[in-house]
Amino acid sequence: MVLFNQNQKYYEYLYLKEEDIESDVIKNAQLFFGTQSIFVESKKKIDSKFIGATVPDGFLFDFSEPDNPEFYIVEVELSSHDFYKHIFPQVTKFFAFIKNQQSQSELIEKLFSLVSSDNSLKKEFKKYLGEKEIYKSIKDIIESSQNILLVIDEEKDELPEIIDTYTDTWGKMVKLIILKKFYSNKDYLYSLNPDFRDIQFADADSIKRVEKEEVTSNYTEEYHLDGVSDKTNKIYSNLKSKILKFDSNLLFNPQRYYVSIRSDRNIAFIKVRKKKIRIIIMLPEEKVKEIIENYPVVSLSAPVQKFYNGPSCAIDIEEEKYLDEIITVLKEKLNKERVVT
Repeated sequence: MVLFNQNQKYYEYLYLKEEDIESDVIKNAQLFFGTQSIFVESKKKIDSKFIGATVPDGFLFDFSEPDNPEFYIVEVELSSHDFYKHIFPQVTKFFAFIKNQQSQSELIEKLFSLVSSDNSLKKEFKKYLGEKEIYKSIKDIIESSQNILLVIDEEKDELPEIIDTYTDTWGKMVKLIILKKFYSNKDYLYSLNPDFRDIQFADADSIKRVEKEEVTSNYTEEYHLDGVSDKTNKIYSNLKSKILKFDSNLLFNPQRYYVSIRSDRNIAFIKVRKKKIRIIIMLPEEKVKEIIENYPVVSLSAPVQKFYNGPSCAIDIEEEKYLDEIITVLKEKLNKERVVT
């Protein structure tokens, strides 16, 4: 692949050593993951036997949503590595570690110790936490948000099958980013697919690989609601009840990454997170903002809108008080569909 920029050709750089791609991720962490993130490099700071005799390349705290920060164990891999001999066992150790309460507590203690002993890191955390206590904040974030971010230089053919097979681990916890590097003399360009800010929409899959929506699926609503807070569970139940009350013909169709709401076609997608419901509405953002007054409306990038097959935006629901606004938006979408057909 060749890129062109201001009359310059940029050729794709082939990563031959794992330490090279690891170094690029560490050096460019804020560029790749956003200025509202904190990347904690781990290999030089944590005992090599800490996580099942292995240590990830870093730990990432994403504060882009201050009320819902996300935590990631970051693992950087070369696609040339054997999937079943190297990548699969490496990531599987992280699952076992995260799910073990004692191990999770050890990780919290270790990260708190690192932050406390590093004035620069401590200052970064205080910028987002304010007067909140650092130890409790790290504990709360890790306990409520457990992701593994796999950064790799090419797609691996084995991943789709693994995600389908191990739905509660690979399917739910792994987020995938394809990192590519391009060079022209000593100048470099990078590409990420998907953009990190879209990772919670795209999940553990390349955005260009759009799955075909089927009316039937092996996934269930219980799969999506497993592990969420009682409050979130209640919001989902009440939202579904209200939607079916205004149109009992609508179908709630659980898929790998979301529960779609279907009429003759998809009109919305529900993504259940631990502390909130995020609903992607198949309407332009400006139209949705005319209706929604009491929930945050989140912009979607062009690639993510393409993933959902049309103009769309997201609504974050943390309270059930204003669910009638969601019904009004869905009515608008249904009316638009019926006029078109």
